[in-house]
Formats: sequence, structure tokens, C-alpha cells
Amino acid sequence: MKRIIKKVAVIGSGIMGSGIACHFANIGAEVLLLDIVPRELNDKEKAKGLTLQDKAVRNRMVNDNLTSALKSKPSPIYNQKFASRISTGNLEDDISKIKDVDWIIEVVVERLDIKKSVFENIEKHRTPGTLITSNTSGIPIHFMNEGRSKDFQEHFAVTHFFNPPRYLKLFEVVPGPDCKKEVVDFLMMYGEKFLGKTSVLAKDTPAFIGNRIGIFGIQSLFHQVKELGMTVEEVDKLTGPVIGRQKSATFRTVDVVGLDTLVHVANGIYENCPEDEAHDLFKLPEFIQTMMDNKWLGSKTGQGFYKKVKGDDGKSEILSLDLDTMEYTESKKAKFATLEETKTVDKVADRFPILVNGKDKAGEFYRKNFASLFAYVQHRIPEISDELYRIDDAMKAGFGWQHGPFEIWDAIGVEKGIELIKAEGKEPAKWVTEMVASGSNSFYSVKNGATYYYDIPSKKQVKKPGQDAFIILDNIRKSNEVWKNSGVVVEDLGDGILNVEFQSKMNTIGGDVLAGINKAIDLAEKDFQGLVVGNQAANFSVGANIGMIFMMAVEQEYDELNMAIKMFQDTMMRMRYSGIPTISAPHGMALGGGCELSLHADKVVAAAETYMGLVEFGVGVIPGGGGSKEMTLRASDLFRKDDVETNVLREHFLTIGTAKVSTSAYEAFDLNLLQKGKDIVVVNKDRQIAEAKKHAVLMAEAGYTQPPKRNDIKVLGKQALGMFLVGTDSMNAGHYISEHDKKIANKLAYVMAGGDLSEATKVSEQYLLDLEREAFLSLCTERKTLERIQHMLKTGKPLRN
Repeated sequence: MKRIIKKVAVIGSGIMGSGIACHFANIGAEVLLLDIVPRELNDKEKAKGLTLQDKAVRNRMVNDNLTSALKSKPSPIYNQKFASRISTGNLEDDISKIKDVDWIIEVVVERLDIKKSVFENIEKHRTPGTLITSNTSGIPIHFMNEGRSKDFQEHFAVTHFFNPPRYLKLFEVVPGPDCKKEVVDFLMMYGEKFLGKTSVLAKDTPAFIGNRIGIFGIQSLFHQVKELGMTVEEVDKLTGPVIGRQKSATFRTVDVVGLDTLVHVANGIYENCPEDEAHDLFKLPEFIQTMMDNKWLGSKTGQGFYKKVKGDDGKSEILSLDLDTMEYTESKKAKFATLEETKTVDKVADRFPILVNGKDKAGEFYRKNFASLFAYVQHRIPEISDELYRIDDAMKAGFGWQHGPFEIWDAIGVEKGIELIKAEGKEPAKWVTEMVASGSNSFYSVKNGATYYYDIPSKKQVKKPGQDAFIILDNIRKSNEVWKNSGVVVEDLGDGILNVEFQSKMNTIGGDVLAGINKAIDLAEKDFQGLVVGNQAANFSVGANIGMIFMMAVEQEYDELNMAIKMFQDTMMRMRYSGIPTISAPHGMALGGGCELSLHADKVVAAAETYMGLVEFGVGVIPGGGGSKEMTLRASDLFRKDDVETNVLREHFLTIGTAKVSTSAYEAFDLNLLQKGKDIVVVNKDRQIAEAKKHAVLMAEAGYTQPPKRNDIKVLGKQALGMFLVGTDSMNAGHYISEHDKKIANKLAYVMAGGDLSEATKVSEQYLLDLEREAFLSLCTERKTLERIQHMLKTGKPLRN
């Protein structure tokens, strides 16, 4: 049976319920968000003379929760306009409306009696065949759907989102005992394809997969930290980006999530998993119990493992908790010789063998930590999952790990992992021993661009399902390499399409990357039919290599700098005017030069989580790789749709002048960085390269011909320039911008006005590019600009002066 989801009902509007409602609105679904009716008036309602019968009162709970969610940062919604897709109501007046929805999601408090009451009410109004799922994080399904109709039970499952639903990719699907297979298959497909998630099929076991392993990992650390005499700073240093985890690492993450949340899940596992061989690890250490008793729960109570205080000088300071004295002390920087050895190792996977061989306390920590993790996950099969890859997928998608437990074990070496396990007095699982004995020395392998995993029942490597919609660059990079230099790898994606993958630090764009893009276009024009510029790193590109610009400017090598900027501009123009379709596939940060590249592609296939902007003002210059020209061109193209041309130009000027960055790809449309009718958004980033390739093929097969060069860009000359100069003078006089900010803004104004032409004139792209390059170079001679660039290189943050 074909199932289409047009309308969803979310029951419960707390943090999770509102977040889930917002994410369904993100993807275009109509959402009905319901919550309980308040039982008494608040002070504001009393002051207004309202009664408990007024709609504003009856919907207060749901409306307040949704409003709070929409104001939160980071935002749960791609674009605030999408909130109009959510309608609100209450469980008494509006419950009958659920008869018209395609999917009902329960997100009420984690109490079985309340959930059962809600399900009983839902069943009175639900249309048979409608999906019904719960976002519970651990209540057994057979308890929740007990006493419900056969149709209800056949369409009932757990769909466990992780918080915040927009950003964390894990979507655990846990079928009820009587749930139809086609319902499970649909939920798995929908989570991946439409919600942009990593769908993981889990069993109805306490905490499912993600929290079972994740909470074990944190509890294990809680016990090890005292055993090894480590500080919270040391543990956070060792469990952060160096091993491919988030910057907040362990203890900072617990502070953000809330210690009480973690303890609740840990207690649930301790009570419900008496046969777990690591049962005692889920018991709270004494220092955690003390923190709970003191209500040191983290950010929500103002203190946890860290505490922010103001010193006598008024400056904020972060203190850390001494786990021996239980007092807050001045934070100390953690430093380990083992970590120093990994500084030149870019790939996280290549660091693991170095870390476990460390001779210091860090090495000992990693050996104990990974041994404990490996020993635990090996025994969770088949208890929580029949396949090992689901455990890895859950940890990567739910906890932000770059590598799952079995992938880390592979990176260290399976036999080395067994050695670590034995050193801690534990034994490898029988299936692991059998795998090694059979001659298989890894949990994963790659064949013909696809990932295979070790399947325990068949005792052989089996292709991981669901890959057909993906192109995994890691899997094809070596076998499909066409050309490479120090900055890029050009890969054959098949069907006549090449991909340019940046390989520079933070994917910055320097001479080697520009040379690689030009080479890829040459190759594509000669022997292929299209080009994608995309990668699967954390960010698409943070912009041009400002270190190179700084060195040329300091050495006053202005001819060389002029040539470098011209090469950047010419490369961007080749992206637009080559003989083959060019597709940009931005994701994460696409800033400065990374944004300019996308502006010049024939089409952009952006990930929903794309943070795009022309941010050059932060380092004291204007966009010099075609960005200033392009925003002038895009403003000009809107003139015919708007009588007040200066207003349109001003909006585009402010986008650059205030260094606006979209908080999603959808916001980039509002800034005209992406264009409606041309560019598209992909919710699941894993599908992005394959989707970009598909559009390159479609454009090529439709008979692509390069567009004619533009000579019809309307610039407003002195009319616009005067407006801009008056504005920057006023801003400077009001102390809103510095003298140097004014100088940068005036340079941009000159470019976007087309110079001081006496009247509106139509000009070419090259005319604007020449103005842009001249302005960029003149700003590079300014001392204040060099100070800003130097500050950015040192701190990674813009400097205002």
C-alpha cells in the first residue's frame, strides 16, 4: 500500500514535541500540535479577565511551548516562515482533528499510565490504518499498546528522535510485537529519505541502541576518571575532537544535556538490565550522587562539572569541579605527550593506533576506555541489534561520533583490540574469536565503492543495505581517482560526471584548489559531460586561504596578489561559462570563497544544514572572488520586479556589509544566495553527492549549452553611491561602525553602484569584476585590514576596529 504523509499530529508540545513538530514543518508537512488544557489561570490571564473557557487559556500550554521553541537557539526550524505550517490545539477541543492526519506521534511525559491514557483517547478518534508512534526513550512497547485494537497494534512502533530533532540524525525505529513489516519498512525509509535521518532498526530493549551504548560510555568514564586520578579537563581534552567527537567532549556535554537526564536513563538501564555483564557500571559513583543531591545539574542550574563565575574585575571565568574535594577550582589546561604525536595526523581514524600506544596517562586512559567499550559492544549483539553496523550508525548519528565502536576497533586493529580487552581481564566474544579464526581481520570492508560488514550468522562480509542512494567518497576515492594535487582529488562518479573534492585544511580555497577546479573543468569538457564540486567533510569550505593573502600583502607583493585574485575570479567565471554543467554541493559552512563558488555554479544542490554567507568584511575586505559582482548582478535581475531599485540594491549590499550567514539553506534563498527555481535543497546530506550527480546528468542529457556572458547588468551609479555614502557616514557618526568599517563599506558601495557613473548604465560582469578586484587590493594595503587578517589567523574569530 502506498503511503503519503501530508499531515502529522504531534501529541505533547514540550521541548521534544515542539522540536519534532518543527522538523516535520521543515520538510513541508502540515502539523497539528496538541497539549493539555491548563487547570488554572496564570496572573496575566487573571489581569485580562479571561476564564478557563477562553481559547487563549485552553491553548496556552501548547502556544507557549511552541513560541519558546521557535525563539530558542539554535533554531529548530529552517525558516521562521515554516512555522505557519504548524497549527495548535488542545487534547479536549481538538483531539477529533486527528482523524484527518496520516501519522500520530506521541511525545508526552515518560509515564506509562499517562501514555496509556493518551493512547486510549487517540484510539477513539484515529482513522484505522493511520500510523501511530511513540517517542519514548525506553518504556517497553508491549506495555504501551496493551489493550489497544488489532489495527492500532499493527500500526504501532516507537520512533525515537534525539534532541534536538532538527540537528541530531539518529532516528531509532522500534517495531511493536504486532507491527506490520510494511509499516516498519515505511518508517525506516521515511526517516532516511524525508526526515534526513540515519534510520536505525532497534529492538525493544531498555534505552534501545544509542542510549544503551552512549550512557555506558559515559558511566564507564565516570568510574575510570577516579580510578586514573584524572581531572574533568583532562577527560574532556581526551574525548573531544582528537577522537572525532564534539568539542564539548564528555563533561561539558553532560552539563548541556543535564546530569539529571543522564542519571534517569542510567538508572533505567540499571533497574531493567540485571543480566548485563556491566550492570554495576550503571550504578552512580558517589561524586555523581553528591552532584544530584546538590542540584548541580549543569547549565540549567548554573553549575555542573563546570561553573561560570565573574571575577573581581568583572570578567567571566570558567571553574571546574575537583572530583576529590567536590569544590570548584580554576580550570587548568590539559596537555599530553601522546596528543602531541597526533597533531600532524589529519584523519581521525589514523590517530587511534597512536593513541592506544601512548606511554603516558593519556595512553593508559585510551587503552582502558577502548577496551571497556569494545568488550561491551561485542556482547550487545544480538541483544540490542542483530547487525554490528547498526550500533555504529546509532553512535555516529545520535552522539556525533565520527567513528562508531566497531569502526574504531577496526582502526586500531581487531587483534590489537582483543589484546586490549584481555589486558583488562575480559575476554572477546565467541563470534569475534570465530571471525578472526576464519581469516577475517576486520569488521568492515569496501568492494566496488560499497561498504560491507561482517555478518555474524553467515560468518562472512555482507553488503550494508541502503547504500544505493548514496555515493560515499571515502569508498571511491582511490579506485575512481582521475587526477589529484595537494588541494583536490578529482573522482569519476560514473555516468560521465566528475567530482572535485577539496582536500585542503578546512577546505580553504588557495592556488592548488583553484588549479584543481580548472583542471577538472578541462577534463570534463574533454572526456566527460558534467562536474560536481562537493565533499563529505564537516564543512564545504570556510573560504579563501587568508594566510596566503596575508603573506602577499605583508610582503607588498601586490602584482602577485592581483594575479591570485584574478585567478580566483577567472575560475569562478569558468564555473559559470564552461562547456559542461557545473553543480555545487555545499553543506555546513560555505563561507566567503566557498559561497562565491556556489554563486557561480550552474546549479546548487545544497544540504539543508548549509550556513552560507559572504563574510569577508570580518577580515577587512570585500568579496573579491566574484561575490560583490554577483550580488550586484542578482539585485539588477530583480529590478524589473520592483520599482524601488535602490531598496533592492541596498538589501544585497547589507547582506555583504553585515556579513549575513544563513542559518539553513532555506534562509539562503531569502538572502538571494540561493535562487528559487534553479537551486534545490537536500534534507539528507548523505544523499547530496548522488543528488548533485543526478542533476548534472539531467542537465547534460537535456543538451546543456553554456549561457551567454552578461553585458546587461544595470548599475545605478551616483544615485546609489550617494545613498550608500550618506548611510555609512551616519553609521560612523552614530558610532555603530568604525572608521575602517566605513572605508570597507564605501569600497563595496563603489563596486555595487558600478562606480560614480552619472546615470544608470548597463555594464558587463568583467567591468564589475575589475572594480571588485581593485577595491579588494586597495583594502589589502590598509594596516587595519592586515591586523584583522592576523587576528583571524590566530583566533579564528573576526576583529572589529
